[in-house]
Amino acid sequence: MSVSPKVSVSPKVSVSPKVLPQIVLTGSVAIDRIMVFPGKFVEVIQPDKLHILSVSVLLDELRETRGGVAANIAYNLGLLEQKSVLLAAVGDNARDYMTDLSILGVNIDYLHYSQFKTASFSVITDQNDCQVGGFYPGAMSEASGLSLKPWQDLKALVVISPHDPTQMSRQVKECQKFGLRMLYDVGQQVSNLDQLDLRAGVDAAELLILNDYELGVLIQKTGWSQTEILKKVKLLLVTLGEQGVKILQSGGGGSLSENEKLVAAVKIKKVVDPTGAGDAFRAGFLYGYVRKWDIVKSAQLGCVVASFAVQQHGTQEHKFNKNKIRERYDETYGKKIVF
Repeated sequence: MSVSPKVSVSPKVSVSPKVLPQIVLTGSVAIDRIMVFPGKFVEVIQPDKLHILSVSVLLDELRETRGGVAANIAYNLGLLEQKSVLLAAVGDNARDYMTDLSILGVNIDYLHYSQFKTASFSVITDQNDCQVGGFYPGAMSEASGLSLKPWQDLKALVVISPHDPTQMSRQVKECQKFGLRMLYDVGQQVSNLDQLDLRAGVDAAELLILNDYELGVLIQKTGWSQTEILKKVKLLLVTLGEQGVKILQSGGGGSLSENEKLVAAVKIKKVVDPTGAGDAFRAGFLYGYVRKWDIVKSAQLGCVVASFAVQQHGTQEHKFNKNKIRERYDETYGKKIVF
């Protein structure tokens, strides 16, 4: 087992007020298997037989692609020419993958290389864009040696995205201990974290990004209403697929009144694969957020970035540059975007 240089010896750098926060991405790095079911799950699953579910479907496509939430966000940030730091555990089978990310400007110095294979997410998508998946953690189970201490007293925004639930909870505590700003991107792990851990994550975060289903689970498991959650984090983004993104903010002065805005999604003639769209959105949003752009503008950029992701199979098969972003942003929102 080989390990990259220990994060604890990383030199500190001076930070001026004009320097953008470092974006530190924790979460999964995976080599995914993406499969397509040409039918609809609703037609092959019997609701009254869910307790003895046994379903086998014939697939018409199988692709192995690079993925993982943290790596997907890093990839899209790289296309936007925004540097980020990837803090994750991977296997030796991901070395070429990590080298390619570094070429895009992703800092891979803090990776831990495990004796296990890189984590893998296998997902089946049907014609209604419904998905069934399974996750093998592999190298991700060795993420316990990764620490956020190198960013103590530095200007940084930590993104805690889905990976090992135990490590997610530990990283929340480290963000609090080291006074780090935090985006709590709990994602599908909202179902696997207990109430205390979820509450701690919400308490420590300055913003949340979830899809509509995940928000419902978060409300149910924390026992907090949407209004109570907003009182704690102030900013909540709810991704709604082709319907766009809902922005929720608490009222000023600690008021419980909620301000809600809907940012329209980019119209795409054909969605090829929705997998990874949420990660692409987060990259676009983060680009604007760390620059203190207007929240709506940041979300609009996120929607534009996501629109490129859904036009290709896989989560890192799409390409774009800032000129392409400008064109699509102008076509969709009727105004110019300046980087």
